[in-house]
Amino acid sequence: MYILFFAGFAALLFGAKFLVDGAASIGKKSGMSQLVIGLTVVALGTSLPELVINVFASMENSTDLAIGNVVGSNITNSFLIIGIAAMIYPITMAGVVFRFDVVISLLATIVLIVLANFTSFGGQAVFIDRKDGMILLAFFIFFLIYLYFNSRKQGNIETESNIKILTNGKSSAYIIAGSVGLYFGGKWIINGATQVATDLGVSESVIALTLVAGATSLPELVTSIVAARKKNTDMAVGNAVGSNIFNIFLVLGVSALITPIEYNPQLNTQLFILLGSGILLILFILIDVEKIFKRNIPKTKRAISGIEGIIMVLAYIGFVIYSVFYS
Repeated sequence: MYILFFAGFAALLFGAKFLVDGAASIGKKSGMSQLVIGLTVVALGTSLPELVINVFASMENSTDLAIGNVVGSNITNSFLIIGIAAMIYPITMAGVVFRFDVVISLLATIVLIVLANFTSFGGQAVFIDRKDGMILLAFFIFFLIYLYFNSRKQGNIETESNIKILTNGKSSAYIIAGSVGLYFGGKWIINGATQVATDLGVSESVIALTLVAGATSLPELVTSIVAARKKNTDMAVGNAVGSNIFNIFLVLGVSALITPIEYNPQLNTQLFILLGSGILLILFILIDVEKIFKRNIPKTKRAISGIEGIIMVLAYIGFVIYSVFYS
């Protein structure tokens, strides 16, 4: 079971890559604009692992896995991935990324907190039901519309040049292989996560928040590290916060439409940690921690330094320790 569990992550990640490459190639050869492909197929690629796991979790009624996977992945993106990227090279933020992506990521978290706690603050059971799923998907559609018109205004997007042209046969083989990998990877992970939680004596949500979330965030981690090494710092942050938006609006939205997600109010701590990570990110963009004690704080810095990156990584370690031992 453990071998299949870890093999499932490899199958899931490679499956997502093959599916995206095959679908993007077919889309480009069939006349779809690179802009549309980039905003849909390619952008969805980094969130495919979370989406597949959540679909299987919803079908198996493993709602703790579904919600824990998204919350854990987003905290991993906000603290660990952006933190590591900043440690590699200081992240300088362009205005559009700061004004929209980061703020919408924070808004997505607030929307999730409201939907998840509609009755749970009163001590009653609460579900993220199909109506909530439709609300989340409506936000996702508006987000895609904004991305589309903003990208047209800019003239291109980062992912355009990465679309490979493959033969029709190879594209089809990629899509089939990717779909098979996603199917078996998702199934093995869900079955394995339940077994791991039972053997360790912890809840499924703990496994989802830490182990599963960390593994499914690997595409974002690799993309952000490569971007940071190339000093493409906008992409390093935009990739992580964009994935956070996709995870909440799309992944949870689809999951709730399949099966209403029963929400455990104990996860409120992790949700507010996620909210705090978004607020901390904005503060680090605006305030230079290294100059606080010199009373020289540039209000429009829009950058994340290496020291601030270390703080974010330490915050992620604290989140993992809390989730494993105290939740």
